[in-house]
Amino acid sequence: MALSAQRKGKINRKTKSTDIKLEICIDGRGKSDIQTSIPFLDHMLTLFATHGFFDLVVSASGDTEIDGHHTAEDLGICLGRSIKDSLGDFGSIKRYGFAAVPMDETLVRVTLDLSNRPFLHYGITVPDQKVGNFDTALAKEFLRAMALHAGMTLHVEMPHGENTHHILEAAFKALGKALDQATAKESRAKGPVSSKGTI
Repeated sequence: MALSAQRKGKINRKTKSTDIKLEICIDGRGKSDIQTSIPFLDHMLTLFATHGFFDLVVSASGDTEIDGHHTAEDLGICLGRSIKDSLGDFGSIKRYGFAAVPMDETLVRVTLDLSNRPFLHYGITVPDQKVGNFDTALAKEFLRAMALHAGMTLHVEMPHGENTHHILEAAFKALGKALDQATAKESRAKGPVSSKGTI
């Protein structure tokens, strides 16, 4: 899938554990082609792209015969770097984003700041260690790596929820919506939205 030549980030990362190619267009339409070798993560990243209106292409393989940890973490690194690359100096964007997404009995909130001060607060607990073959602890590892490499302050909170699939699905949908809001262009800004003049 070819991406439009707008705000775009692209990364190829190959280690002894993983081989990842990832491309994101911030000014997209929510189209995605995602093959991570971890089916549940494919689903989550598709939701992220769809609800954030990002065009996202991912091809990843890794040592999933051991477990999905290296692949999930390295995917977070690649997504974070590509987001940061696509935004340059974070100039002329809204910078902050917030979304609260319900899914049946679950409500998850994501609040973020493209601040160049990476931090993750992960206020989510899930009742199940596995969804299918996916280790649910890897959602936190993915988000931590993404926030660190995107320069993002990220707070993910769950006021209530019971079903593990619903909880993680709501989190990735909310992440997409909040990041879409934060990366929206701010016509009144002449550079980064900061009293210091830089982020």
